[in-house]
Amino acid sequence: MLIHEFRPGRLVLGLAALALAALFAGDAAGSWSVPWQVVIPVLGGAFCLAALATWIAYGIRRRAESSASSESSGAPASSSGSQDIR
Repeated sequence: MLIHEFRPGRLVLGLAALALAALFAGDAAGSWSVPWQVVIPVLGGAFCLAALATWIAYGIRRRAESSASSESSGAPASSSGSQDIR
């Protein structure tokens, strides 16, 4: 059971942030040298990918909701006469 809905855009941004953290941790440890300008294209690309992933997920979620709502063609409970009117 899912507690909340899946947000792929946040996943993409989180993975990009972890990748940048790993790059600069390796730079701080002296394993390799990373210029600070790497942040701009990595985060820019991550924001673009996150926007695309969010847009696609929104379209899928909206299509699933519209198909689920069109299948329920029964009368609502309040107009079926099964409830007492006080």
